[in-house]
Amino acid sequence: MKLFDLTEDFRGLVGDVLPDNVRFGEVFGKSSATQAGNGEVKQIPLNPRTETYDDLDARSRSLIKKTIDFFEKRGKQQLKEDDHNRTWYQDFLDFQAKEKLFATFLTPSEYGPKDARWDTYRNCALNEVLGFYGLAYWYTWQVSILGLGPIWISDNEAVKKRAAKLLKEGGIFAFGLSEKEHGADIYSTDMVLTPQKDGSFRANGGKYYIGNGNQAALVSVFGRREDTNEYVFFVVESQHKNYELIQNVVSSQNYVAEFRLNDYPVRREDILAEGQDAWDMALNTVNIGKFNLGWASIGISTHAYYEAINHASHRWLFDHYVTDFVHIKQLFTEAYTRLTAMKLFAQRATDYVRVAGPEDRRYLLFTPMVKMKVTTEGEAVINELWDVIAAKGFEKNMYFETAAKDIRALPKLEGTVHVNMALILKFMPNYFFNPAEFDEVPPQQEARNDDFLFHQGPTKGLGKTRFHDYQKIYDEFDLPNVNRLQKQIRLLKLLLLTAKPNKEQQKDFDFLLNLGELFTLVVYGQLILENAKNQSLDHALVDQIFDVLVRDFSKYALELAQKPSATVLQQQITRRMIQRPAVDQDRQQHVWENYAYALRDQYEMKD
Repeated sequence: MKLFDLTEDFRGLVGDVLPDNVRFGEVFGKSSATQAGNGEVKQIPLNPRTETYDDLDARSRSLIKKTIDFFEKRGKQQLKEDDHNRTWYQDFLDFQAKEKLFATFLTPSEYGPKDARWDTYRNCALNEVLGFYGLAYWYTWQVSILGLGPIWISDNEAVKKRAAKLLKEGGIFAFGLSEKEHGADIYSTDMVLTPQKDGSFRANGGKYYIGNGNQAALVSVFGRREDTNEYVFFVVESQHKNYELIQNVVSSQNYVAEFRLNDYPVRREDILAEGQDAWDMALNTVNIGKFNLGWASIGISTHAYYEAINHASHRWLFDHYVTDFVHIKQLFTEAYTRLTAMKLFAQRATDYVRVAGPEDRRYLLFTPMVKMKVTTEGEAVINELWDVIAAKGFEKNMYFETAAKDIRALPKLEGTVHVNMALILKFMPNYFFNPAEFDEVPPQQEARNDDFLFHQGPTKGLGKTRFHDYQKIYDEFDLPNVNRLQKQIRLLKLLLLTAKPNKEQQKDFDFLLNLGELFTLVVYGQLILENAKNQSLDHALVDQIFDVLVRDFSKYALELAQKPSATVLQQQITRRMIQRPAVDQDRQQHVWENYAYALRDQYEMKD
């Protein structure tokens, strides 16, 4: 006897979708292959040669263009030589010091000169550019952000002024959290501060995997007090005689340090926070920093895409250009749509970071998704491009060779994918079943300081975070594959209502990871649609993105159905989630010609 008939009993909940043979032209008119549908044909991926940055103020625009010019003048050959020789990027650090790049972008307005502010919108623009030219240059910027986080969060005005002065002088910064034996398990720190009779401390202990640890003007270090066992954050100087630089733990241009403090003198004025404040400071800094990893992945994937499409479109094999083959078109189209989706999501997540406040903490879901989902999608883009260019991707003079190596790092930094998925799952109940009312959030591009990032407050109570109703934006897009994903989402909600994970499954993280992947795709699609609406994007492109999302949803649903612990009811519902995307050859050809292939010969870095 069947438990129930999903087709009949839940038809109202599940709904129907358009048949597989629907044509895009039937939905949007007859000329879908030559028109933009309901939006403008415009490229989302960055082209450093043509990007105007008109949405930024004059100073920001000038600095980012100067950064692009710095790399273009160096050329790809020098970029590659420095990568292969693991050359420390002192020339880039000299450039940023001369132009006061980090000082302008990473100093909150109240501590810096004119035009200095912590503006997430323009920071993301620089994130993308630095990732585009190489992970090493992005990395020294990223770990400076992490090192500065505890300083700007703290109430220590003396250290803040000191940091602002060091930034102005061209200094870089480091974040001393991880340890060799404990990784990022900050519950178990072995960095110990011992009180002295004069009220100061002596610090002893080691830190591991600390970027910029060789030259950081200040290192923000996490430890505990020996007398109270309370957590503490304090600053040290990397050039101090009691700061022992042990080794660079990686073989790359970056210096990712192992260091040890040996009776390092820590004054009371070097203390940033103690107790719960120090704990919150660590997690809130990671909230700020992890967001940047997705943007690095976007930059890397974009440069690799240009190189791949240029190569394939000019390569003549078997009496055809490589890009004439159907499977090659499919790989490029999917890589392009994944790349575009990455940027659309990250852009929209930036808006929620900038409007965040004590009553609006939606960013706490979106930032780990930029770190986790966008970076893993970057890997997918590189894999698809590599299937096209094959052996060319190994050649030493190709940017792609560096990209294929570097793209792997990003999902594994600032907490693994698994750690971030565990965090994301905390938000699922309220997201699906307890929406709240919020004012509409327009694009946040204005030049202003993002003060709340350094006043995030306690890190507990994530499960109480509320979100606006995701269904509203889905309902605004009557597109074949958006509708199909909506059906899959309704089935996911049905699973959570009628066959939610039992106690044993809630302890089975392998099971929960797949459930989290399904939830992630719902949120991913939501913010992509919100941004598509804000930018009036071509509906053909939007539907092609959702073609990919429908297939990804089906993949994770199949994996969940096959888990050994999946119940009969869970298997029945997840199998219903497996859907074929709505196929439309006109739409696919339109996206290929006007987007994926249209990037051919649009950018190439000079030697």
